[in-house]
Amino acid sequence: MLLRSVRLVGAPDPRRARDVLLLGGRVAAVADAGGLVPRGPDGAALPVLDGAGAALLPGLVDAHVHLADWAADRRRPDVSGARSPEEAAAVLAAADAGRERRDDVLVGRGFRDGLWPTSPRAHHLDAALPGRAVVVASQDLHSAWCSTEAARRFGLGEGCSGLLVEGAAMALLGDAGAVPPEVGDAWVLGAAQDAAARGTTALVDLQRAPVEDWARRAGVVRPAADGAVPGVMAALRVAVGVWREHLDAVLAAGVGSGDLLLGVHDPVAADRVRLGPLKLFVDGSLGTRTAWCSCAYARTGVGGRESTGVGGRESNGVGGRESNGPGGVEPRDHHGMLLLPPDELEVLLRRATSAGLVTAVHAIGDAGVRAALDAYEAAGCRGRVEHAQQVLADDLPRFAALGVTASVQPRHAVDDRDLADLHWAGATDRAFPYADLLAAGADVVLGSDAPVAPLDPWDALACALHRTLDGRGAWHPEQHLTLAQALAASCGGRSHVRVGDVADLVLLAEDPADVLAARGPAALREPEVLGTLVGGRWTHRASALRG
Repeated sequence: MLLRSVRLVGAPDPRRARDVLLLGGRVAAVADAGGLVPRGPDGAALPVLDGAGAALLPGLVDAHVHLADWAADRRRPDVSGARSPEEAAAVLAAADAGRERRDDVLVGRGFRDGLWPTSPRAHHLDAALPGRAVVVASQDLHSAWCSTEAARRFGLGEGCSGLLVEGAAMALLGDAGAVPPEVGDAWVLGAAQDAAARGTTALVDLQRAPVEDWARRAGVVRPAADGAVPGVMAALRVAVGVWREHLDAVLAAGVGSGDLLLGVHDPVAADRVRLGPLKLFVDGSLGTRTAWCSCAYARTGVGGRESTGVGGRESNGVGGRESNGPGGVEPRDHHGMLLLPPDELEVLLRRATSAGLVTAVHAIGDAGVRAALDAYEAAGCRGRVEHAQQVLADDLPRFAALGVTASVQPRHAVDDRDLADLHWAGATDRAFPYADLLAAGADVVLGSDAPVAPLDPWDALACALHRTLDGRGAWHPEQHLTLAQALAASCGGRSHVRVGDVADLVLLAEDPADVLAARGPAALREPEVLGTLVGGRWTHRASALRG
């Protein structure tokens, strides 16, 4: 294909009109407009698209997604705006009022109890939805809140308080949200197509699921509709993550990161769906107050929870427990939860690396991040730290020195600013330190952590440039990235389209630099995506290109 008369975003002369020739899934040539002939190596004529001055940039990559959770959460009642357990329960009751089936599990999403005056408990849901099995995921997916009937149905015991954290919460959310494979696959395919329509060409899917789920989806054929291109479902490149509980099966299959999934036969899907990293957890989250931190969480009496309760379920190395405390109470000197001992983490890193697996270690608190870096150093291997929401100054240069990538999600800094100010009081100078990481030489990649934040690269980009979503001033603006830095971190390190690049590309009506200069960072959230290409094949074409 020949893309005629496009402007290359981020290039030394971004206003110059260029022709871009795509052959064999790669960028074969770039020349001034009118300088390339639309013919292949064999002399055959190639299709030509007149870009008419549209902006062309490398494809956008979401480095951290839970795609099945994102696809399902879009269909669930949202309680993220609730300011108390009672208000959240009322939202759920209103959403449930028109439902015909009353014997299923009502699954909600998005509770943010870190700023609530009391901790959510089963009785709050029981009062609003008597006799109903209700399970609600926290916004950060590290807590689950359930009714008494749900606790009974899922075998949590008569004394269950209704609030579970970490492994116990994740196990419950998986059980409550289970749907038939054909239903879940259809949801995932729709979410993938929507992501392609926003310019996403690749993602790292860290969903807790067997890798066989993606091998199955890779053979599903989707129809053409609303800009979609018919063919196998692979509208995106997907690096399929491996959870610890599935590690033995992956090692037995003899496949490593970047390898083709067993059972994938379609050539397009085989090019796009590959094995990704091993996901490991060092600590929990800020929203659940389980991120492992050097400083104790502030004892505020707001959003507190007892962390020494009994019960809950362990889940393959992701520690979990039921939270039985009365609410509003944090233990003295509470530093969060260390979910994976450093010596055990080191062994897993060595084992995975020797088998050809990249590793992605979840670490949010500064003590958790240090534990992850220490393990990488001891194991002598490279990898990724997921989130890195709090980093000690001495650890900033260690990312580059150890070859460890910081995989961060800019929307979290915006959504969690009040939580951080409250629970990390006095320590926010080292929170979400994206500019500091780049200044220290770290490789930084951006993502969403969907469904924790929307699967939308433009939202992540805007949050990286300007940390606010409301009328307040930007939060810690010293950590803002430049547009060039944010685009490179969103495009797999590619600053602009070059000869030899894989032809994963996005065509926009306007250059983001022009949008930023004319209308500010908030306007970056609403680009006009004209088309998306993966390996030189359309995965999305807007009506302006199809007309």
